Amino acid sequence: MRPKVTRRRPVRVEPAPQLLLASQLIFNIGFYAVVPFLAVAMRNDFGMGAMAIGIVLGARTFAQQGLFLFGGVLADRWGARQSMITGCLVRIAGFLMLAWAADFPLFLLGAVVTGIGGALFSTALQSLVASASQGGITQKGDAQDGTAEDDTVHSGDGRQPNRSTLFALLVVCGEVGVVVGPLLGSLLLNTGFDTSLLAGAAVFAVMALVFWLFLPKTRTQATETSAELPGHSPTSGLWSCLREKRFIGFAAFYSVNLLAANQLYFGLPVELERSGAGVQALAVIFAYASVLTITLQWPIARLMRRAGPKIALPLGFALQSMGFASLAALAIIPPPSDLPMLPAISLVTGLALGNMCVTPMAMGLVLEFSVGRPTGAYYGLLASAGGLAVVIGNTALAPLYELAYTPSNTAPAPWLLTSLLGAITATFIRRFVPKSAARSAIQREFQTA
Repeated sequence: MRPKVTRRRPVRVEPAPQLLLASQLIFNIGFYAVVPFLAVAMRNDFGMGAMAIGIVLGARTFAQQGLFLFGGVLADRWGARQSMITGCLVRIAGFLMLAWAADFPLFLLGAVVTGIGGALFSTALQSLVASASQGGITQKGDAQDGTAEDDTVHSGDGRQPNRSTLFALLVVCGEVGVVVGPLLGSLLLNTGFDTSLLAGAAVFAVMALVFWLFLPKTRTQATETSAELPGHSPTSGLWSCLREKRFIGFAAFYSVNLLAANQLYFGLPVELERSGAGVQALAVIFAYASVLTITLQWPIARLMRRAGPKIALPLGFALQSMGFASLAALAIIPPPSDLPMLPAISLVTGLALGNMCVTPMAMGLVLEFSVGRPTGAYYGLLASAGGLAVVIGNTALAPLYELAYTPSNTAPAPWLLTSLLGAITATFIRRFVPKSAARSAIQREFQTA
């Protein structure tokens, strides 16, 4: 007789994917209507120097990225609904602090609180999207006898959203928010930065109310499962992700994706200065990246789903590596006078296409790693690993970028380093893909053959 062990297992009640996608859209609109203009307000309205501005912006990023793991654990403990509501309230507090701030300490505190709000919200939202792609989340009050169905509950039309497809839509909604948010912020900035902050706080207040009214309360239920189930016997506990060596290896390699994307903010201005396009071209480049993502994310995600993770992930990182390599080759020679943005466009194209291959697939794979356990901590660790990679990587790249302001034999140095990191990741990340995900991809291939 097989021994039985008690494991926390959810009873499924499907969240509304439309609400989750709209939440990502509105959250990004509220965020990008404010934060990109924070440096402008600190410099123009309060006369703060570059050092103070850099500390404030860096502290906000570090607070958000560094606390993603902690935010994920809280989402698992409280439930995603409570974590998202709390994240909205914390971000409201951060925006109000920034509105009242008149000196550096308050600006710093407000920026940190704003980052904490994002850490609470984002991992909880990803957990709910993962639940929706599985077919549901746990609702408080269901299955009081401690039992749960083995099969996921399907949507009303008999189909459940595919995880990579739903995460692809999440990326698209996020990108729309990235485009619309700064446009709204620039309009509000004409009436003062405080107006932007108060409008952003109002957006998050409405979101908190919507979540309170429409997101189901969640809890986990204990069910008995066989200790000899095929596959593996995962460790339990909210911090179990830290004991999963395979997932830690996956997170370490996947962190290169965030490091690569961060070079749009850190390294791209250097290239635009080298090429003579000027930093004013930055808005055009970002708009191009957003349009590319909004247009191609959906079909690429469907194609990568058919290919499976062991093809999608290496391909995505290889495309990113090629983007950096192309810029490294062009950095040696003077840019074309009729199209000075060409090197930057080649980089952004590689980064955007690679990210479209990688991100939805990686977000969906978290469910394979967690194997039925709460996913918040897993998403949190994935994001925190990326934040750590950005800190370490940008520290190493900073002196190399000093060599890249003019066409020379040393100008390719930072781009070659990031290209090498992408190539290494493309080579090795497939070894850390869960075996269950690889088997599922093979089964899909036979079904569609």
